Amino acid sequence: MEEHVVKILSIEPVTHNVNHYKIEKPAGYSFIPGQATEVAINKGTWKHERRPFTFTSLNEWDHLEFTIKSYSDHDGVTNQLRQLKAGDELLLHDVWGAIQYKGEGTFIAGGAGVTPFIAIFRQLHKDHKLGNNKLIFSNKEYRDIILRDEFTTMLGKNFINTLTQEKKPGYDNHKIDEQYLKQKVDDFSRQFYICGPDPMVKDVQGILQKLGAADNLITIEV
Repeated sequence: MEEHVVKILSIEPVTHNVNHYKIEKPAGYSFIPGQATEVAINKGTWKHERRPFTFTSLNEWDHLEFTIKSYSDHDGVTNQLRQLKAGDELLLHDVWGAIQYKGEGTFIAGGAGVTPFIAIFRQLHKDHKLGNNKLIFSNKEYRDIILRDEFTTMLGKNFINTLTQEKKPGYDNHKIDEQYLKQKVDDFSRQFYICGPDPMVKDVQGILQKLGAADNLITIEV
């Protein structure tokens, strides 16, 4: 398996616990929007702690970008990443991932599970092909919404937010369940893309199937 040593170019905050990591791009390195790679920190025993992260940059950019949520409740890789700075090194590996754009439809994301959709929407926006794609995005609180302004600019009324632990004017306050999906989705014969915590993905997949969505039109990370 090929391994690339790359430097961090910059780290910029996105939300209170999410950062953009701008990274050097190895020569010839390419991916399809929605794909990911395994990343490790090039330092001590952390070299062996590889974690999957999705590219949120586009192929044509001269650098790579990851949008990563840090979990400070334990000293894991994401907490270590948050403590790095420009000039520190990461290790990148092979490109992989099942979430790729297959046609217009509804994207359903929970929290940091939105990251595979970022590059997909950025590419569609650049190509003027966003069409009637819709993003249903569930977060605990308003402050957790990743790239709220950018998604609003790209998708307008097709950017639908629901907050499960906070009530805020202009935002839904509802879990993504059968009732909610019946309200928000008017066509279950389109493509569906789901990413988020495993229990959420499993629940939403089951609900969509119950409501008539065909298995071959539901894309999840496997």
